[in-house]
Amino acid sequence: MLKARKEREAHGWSISRLAREAELHISTVSSIESGRLKPYRVQAEKLAHALGWQSDPADLFKEAE
Repeated sequence: MLKARKEREAHGWSISRLAREAELHISTVSSIESGRLKPYRVQAEKLAHALGWQSDPADLFKEAE
């Protein structure tokens, strides 16, 4: 599981809610979160901002412990 999913779930958000907050398409967020798509820098920054992630946005797309 990617840290992005863990963070989304910690917020109690659905993929749809995260997509709205990050202003990205739901299929894009789903593909990124499942690891099928590597996010562009701008997408990673939008997701990090929506989740309130303070570290490097790239860290969101690493495996959670």
